[in-house]
Amino acid sequence: MRLTVLVAIVCGLFLVSASGLCAGDLPSAPGGWAATPSLHVKGQGSAKNTQPNLITGYGYNPSQIKAAYRISGTGAGQTIAIVDAYGSPTIYEDLLAFCRTYKLPQANLQVHYMGGQGYDAGWALETSLDVELAHALAPGAVILLVVAQSPSLPDLFAAVQYAGQNAQVVSMSWSGDELSDETTYDSVFQHPGTVFVAASGDSGSGAQYPAASPNVVAAGGTTLYLRRGTGTLKFPETAWEGSGGGVSQYELIPYYQAMLGIGGIGGGYRCIPDVAFAADPNTGVWVYNQGWYVVGGTSVATPSWAAIVALVNQARAVKHQPPLTDGHQELYDLAVSSYGNCYRDITAGFNGDFAATPGYDLITGLGSPRAKKLIPDLRFIP
Repeated sequence: MRLTVLVAIVCGLFLVSASGLCAGDLPSAPGGWAATPSLHVKGQGSAKNTQPNLITGYGYNPSQIKAAYRISGTGAGQTIAIVDAYGSPTIYEDLLAFCRTYKLPQANLQVHYMGGQGYDAGWALETSLDVELAHALAPGAVILLVVAQSPSLPDLFAAVQYAGQNAQVVSMSWSGDELSDETTYDSVFQHPGTVFVAASGDSGSGAQYPAASPNVVAAGGTTLYLRRGTGTLKFPETAWEGSGGGVSQYELIPYYQAMLGIGGIGGGYRCIPDVAFAADPNTGVWVYNQGWYVVGGTSVATPSWAAIVALVNQARAVKHQPPLTDGHQELYDLAVSSYGNCYRDITAGFNGDFAATPGYDLITGLGSPRAKKLIPDLRFIP
C-alpha cells in the first residue's frame, strides 16, 4: 500500500510525497552503472541580487530564450515530468525566488519521492535547472518532479516508468555510458501518449544512454549568441563542442531515421542527437539554487524540448488531436516537408570527431527549433 500526502504551500506550490512503486519487472541492472547530470556551472552571482542578468553581464533569462527560439504558449492542461536523482530540499523556495525575479506565474509543482531522500549538490542544482526552465517555457503546465533514490539504473528507470504513466512528456537531463544489453531497457521509454526526452551528454563525440534509445528524443547542444539583453541573434547559432553525439554501438537505426536517409551516416545504427537547443555554458542560462548560477550543458536543452512538446500537445488538444506518442515520426516528418521553416539548420562547429553540416549531423541532429512554425505544424500531424 502506498500513502500519498498532499501538502499545500503558501506560494501556490504543491508537494506529493510517496514511497513504494509497482514499477514492473525491469531487467537485472549491471553493477556500477550510474548516470551523471549533464550540466556545467559557468559562474555564480550574488544571492541577494534580484536581477541576475545584471550581475556579470552574461547568462540568459527566460524572456531571451523564448524570444531567440520564438517560443509562445502556456502548456495549460499538460504535465511535464522531470526525473532526477536525490532532488533538492529547497526546490520550493528556489522556484519561488526564480518566479518572483522573472515575474512568472505561480508554478504548479508536484514532487513524488520514489523512496528515501538523499542529497547531492550537483543533482540539487540539476533539479532546480530542470524545474525552473520547464516552468519558464511552459508556465501553465503542471511540473511533476519524480525523485529517484539514487542515480543507479534501476532507481532512475523505476522513476522514469512512474513519470511516463503520469505525464505527457518526460525530461531526463542525465546520461551514462552505453550498455551492451541496453536494448532490453528500451521498453521503459514506451507509454501511449508520452514523449521521453534525454540529454545527449556533455563530453563531446560519442553516444550515451538513454539518449541512444530509439524510443527517446535525444537533445544535443548549441552555442547561442544573443545581443546583450535581447533575444536577437548576434552571430549564427553554432554546434557546441561539448554536445554529445555519435552513433550507437548497439541500437539499430530506427525507421524514422532510415526514412530520412541517415542510415549511411551511422552504418545502419542509431544516430544521436535528434534535435538541439542552447547548451554552451558560455552562453548559459540563469538558475536559482540558494543563489544564482549561470548553467549550461545539454541539461538546458532537455527540459526546453520537453516544454516545447507540452506546448505542442496544448495546441493539439485545442484541435482535438491526441498528444504526441514518441514524437520522432512527427519531428522527422517535418524535416522532410518543412525543414527550413521548422528547424534552424546548424552548419558550423565541432564536438571532437564530428562536424556540423547542412541537414542532419551528429552534434545537433535536425537542428534547433523555429518554434513559431514548428509548434503549429505539429498540431495537425496524426
